[in-house]
Amino acid sequence: MVHGLAKWNRGPANFGKLLHVLGVPAPVPTAWLVTLLEIFGGAAILAGVLIALVSIPLIVSMLVAMFTVHWQYGFSAINTIGLTETGPKFGPPGYEVDLLYIGSLIVLALLGPGPLSLHAWLRRRFKMP
Repeated sequence: MVHGLAKWNRGPANFGKLLHVLGVPAPVPTAWLVTLLEIFGGAAILAGVLIALVSIPLIVSMLVAMFTVHWQYGFSAINTIGLTETGPKFGPPGYEVDLLYIGSLIVLALLGPGPLSLHAWLRRRFKMP
């Protein structure tokens, strides 16, 4: 959700410029779609509703990010590229965090919402099976 909000605050069209450089078709509409997916998909997961449904497009989005952006920088999420008097300098992140997100989404989709989720509350409130 935070990644989507960051894209929203910078403007999805600016994210579209990055997608254009990567050769993504229809970069601006795709940027809007990804931004809204991350915001609303993240909110759904946080609330514990529609988890399996939103996990699939979020996983696809993470796979695209992993192979188009992060793969070239290797596995590690923290790439130290130098050391200055003020401390280490870090380069672009690898695909480690992408795999962590994908694994987490798979587990959430398989386990489903927990007892404190909005889904569980709705089931109790309306006495659904």
